[in-house]
Amino acid sequence: MGQNRRTPIPNIDIGRVYDSRYGESDINIEAFGKLAEFFGRNMPVHRHDRFFQLHYLASGQIRLYLEEQQYLARAPLFFFTPPTVPHAFITEADAEGFVLTVRQELVRQLLHTLPAPQLEPWLMQPACVELQDEPAAQRLPLLLTMLGEEFMGEGRGREAAMQGLTQLILVAALRLSQHTEPAAHFRREDLQIFHRFNALIEAHYREHWSLWRYGEAIGVTESRLNDICRRMADLPSKRLIHDRLLQEARRLLIFSASSVNEIAYHLGFKDPAYFSRFFLRETGLKPSDYRRRNS
Repeated sequence: MGQNRRTPIPNIDIGRVYDSRYGESDINIEAFGKLAEFFGRNMPVHRHDRFFQLHYLASGQIRLYLEEQQYLARAPLFFFTPPTVPHAFITEADAEGFVLTVRQELVRQLLHTLPAPQLEPWLMQPACVELQDEPAAQRLPLLLTMLGEEFMGEGRGREAAMQGLTQLILVAALRLSQHTEPAAHFRREDLQIFHRFNALIEAHYREHWSLWRYGEAIGVTESRLNDICRRMADLPSKRLIHDRLLQEARRLLIFSASSVNEIAYHLGFKDPAYFSRFFLRETGLKPSDYRRRNS
C-alpha cells in the first residue's frame, strides 16, 4: 500500500469556477439552492482563500465538516468559515437558504468601524449554529433577504447599503453564536482518510482511477474506504467520484464553448457516447439539453 501523504486542500476560486461577479465584488450573496444545483449537494473538502463565507439554511439537514470537526444539524442554522478553513458538506435535496461571501479585506475594514472587540476573535473561528425560535434568529434571514435585494438591484447608495447590511449580519451571527452546535466525534484517522480521499478525487477524477487505486494511494482497502465514506458522508465512495465528475461537466457545459465531445474527452471519457449516457443517467438530461436549459 502507498504512503498516507498529506495532500493540499483545493482552493475554490468561486469567481473563476462559478460566476465572474465573485471576482469583481467585495460582497456576494446567492441562493443556496442555486449554488447546490451547480456544485451538487455533496461539496467535497475545500477552502476559499481571501473570503469569509456564511451559509444560512432555512430548511433541510446538513452533514458538515469544519476543519477536523463533524456536525449533523437541521435547519434553521448557519455555519461560518473564515478564509483558508477547510470545510465540506452534504445537504438534503430540500435544503434552501443563502450563501454570503465577503472579501477578507472588506471584513477588516468593517471591523474597524465597529466598537465590538469580541467580533474579531469570533471571526477567526469556524462555527455551526442551530437557531432557536427567538426574534434574533428571525432577524438573520430577513437581513440576508434585504442584502440579496440590494445585490441584485442598482439603486443609489447600493454599495453603502450592502456594507451596512453585511455589518448587521455579522453582528447578528455573533449574537446567535451562543447556540453553537456540538461537534460529532469520529476517529481522527478516519477523518484524515476521508479528506485525503476527497483531495485525491480532486487531483485524479479525470483519470478515472479505480477505487482500488484510490485505496492503494491512501493505504487502505476498498472496503474500508467505502465504509469510512458511508459513515462520514452517508454516501458510497464511488458516488463521491461521480459527483465531482458531474460538477465539472456542468461547469464546462454552462461556461465553456467546448462541444459535448470535447468536454467528454477533457473529462477522461474515451467515448463521448459513454459520457452522454453517464450524464443522462445521473441528471435525467442529455448534455446538450442541460446546456440549452442553462444557456
